[in-house]
Amino acid sequence: MRWIGRLALLLVLLAVIAAGGAWWVYARVQQPYRDAAAAETFVEIPAGFGPAGIGARLVEAGVVQDAWTFRAAVIVSGRARELKAGEYRFDAPMSALDVVGKIARGDVFKRMLTFREGLTIGEMAAVFEQRGFGRGADFVAAAQNTSLIHDLDPAARDLEGYLFPETYALPRNTPAAEVVAQMVAGFKKAFDAELRTAAAADGLTVRQVVTLASLVEKETGSGDERPLVAAVYRNRMRIRMGMQADPTVIYALQKAGQYDGNLSRADLQFDSPYNTYRYAGLPPGPIAAPGRASLAATVKPAAVDYLYFVSRNDGTHVFASNLADHNRNVQTWQVQFFRDKRARERGSR
Repeated sequence: MRWIGRLALLLVLLAVIAAGGAWWVYARVQQPYRDAAAAETFVEIPAGFGPAGIGARLVEAGVVQDAWTFRAAVIVSGRARELKAGEYRFDAPMSALDVVGKIARGDVFKRMLTFREGLTIGEMAAVFEQRGFGRGADFVAAAQNTSLIHDLDPAARDLEGYLFPETYALPRNTPAAEVVAQMVAGFKKAFDAELRTAAAADGLTVRQVVTLASLVEKETGSGDERPLVAAVYRNRMRIRMGMQADPTVIYALQKAGQYDGNLSRADLQFDSPYNTYRYAGLPPGPIAAPGRASLAATVKPAAVDYLYFVSRNDGTHVFASNLADHNRNVQTWQVQFFRDKRARERGSR
């Protein structure tokens, strides 16, 4: 029966070898590794790539030691079917098992895309392209998808005013259409049930609110003034007085490709339905993207009877309830102010 003892010894030896091999594999896939000169490494994994293709890219980038180690980590993790496409950032040594976990979770690197308040679709498109997310033309095309806002504004001809201005964390290759969809969702979240209810109580449509809010956004950057500016336009609207808002003329000129950065008296006669000096009432739609503060101020304006305001030339304004007071303010803060400024400049030469 000596052969039985030898067989048992062989089986024990094979078990020891197998256990040692398994331990070695497990230790290998858990050992941190990084072989990249740069402080951070980005690896783009295209859709449809399997473990072999993903491993090859990671090895080439110096994120994992070799394809065998990555393959072993995938097998040990049991997550071969969970690996996700996207751009991944690596800035420190990681074990192959941790790398697999990162990709299986879809922990893609996200870039910040910030749109400030008061931008038009065209200006947002320029930001989109400058930040490397894609072509501005694609953003403009996506912003024509009015189905995204049809539930709130069935008459919308584009998404001007409905692309909410804030900072979005996005994978680098996020399509323009997806960015636009997120921005419309941001608007709907900001223009919440409370504001919608208040607007409806005052007989305002969503389009009227957003159009008025876009005027407020363009006229002042002061939080304290937004309810005052909103009150001026709401008061004018109530008594059917012309809006006479310079930003609407600028927007009209921009749409026509004729704005050079300066607004002249002659421009106030430019023939466009957006020119509120020539056409009474609100313009056909929003002229920019208002933030939540301007939306809230429009729905809940200050309880004042102001009909006019003029710039103090420092970002704030002087308000008046009648034309006589307004003319005096214009004389002080526009005519005399710039007359004195020119005199000081001549005196300093």
